[in-house]
Amino acid sequence: MKEGALAFKRPTGLTTTRTIYCPGCGHGIVHRLIAEVLGEMDLLQKSIAVAGTGCSGLLYEYFDMDAIHSAHGRAPAVASGIRRVRPEAVIFVYQGDGDIAAIGLDETVHAALRGENFTVIFANNALYGMTGGQAAPTTFDGINTKTPSNKFPLRLCEMLTTLDSVAYLARGSVHDPKSILTTKEYIRKAFQTQLTGGYSMVEVLTPCPTNWGLNPIAAMNYVKETMVNFFPLGEFKMAGENR
Repeated sequence: MKEGALAFKRPTGLTTTRTIYCPGCGHGIVHRLIAEVLGEMDLLQKSIAVAGTGCSGLLYEYFDMDAIHSAHGRAPAVASGIRRVRPEAVIFVYQGDGDIAAIGLDETVHAALRGENFTVIFANNALYGMTGGQAAPTTFDGINTKTPSNKFPLRLCEMLTTLDSVAYLARGSVHDPKSILTTKEYIRKAFQTQLTGGYSMVEVLTPCPTNWGLNPIAAMNYVKETMVNFFPLGEFKMAGENR
């Protein structure tokens, strides 16, 4: 690369708002991947985002598109309502693990069971981030949390794989450049699935340095060396399988 050459530019789907996420947080990376995919697929102008509550609920500050902030856990229900009145829209739900797998597990499972035609991006840092690091259903043995937890985490992708109504499921990570690029392709496939009709979800393993008690580099290494052992990466269900 030539000296002074542009290596990266802000995706058009993101605003210029300065992030307030903690240093080393993975949410910003996931936001960029979503915006890049929607821009490359020429879907930004018809997209609607539904944010959960928690750190994920800050999404509307950063995406240059229509966005709705839902009550805790209720993002899939809100997205289902939007789908009824805006059948032409591209809809994505953005939730953290406490939002999607605890308070909102009912809405998550039944939206998937109905085969709702929207895409869910699930940012998993294995605890409640915004409220101070309490244990969540995705918390696993050994991770630093402020409250006790079970040793074994809820694996949402594996659970939803049992539903014939689900079209696409994948789990990626943002712990290194290769993983980021793979996760971007999973997100692209999820939106492609929505365009042909079907429920799709991409889980993304993300670090939470503040609540884990680690510096940003150590937190990324923790995802790579520990978290992926509890949450295997890959595609769990492809469009057209068992439907």
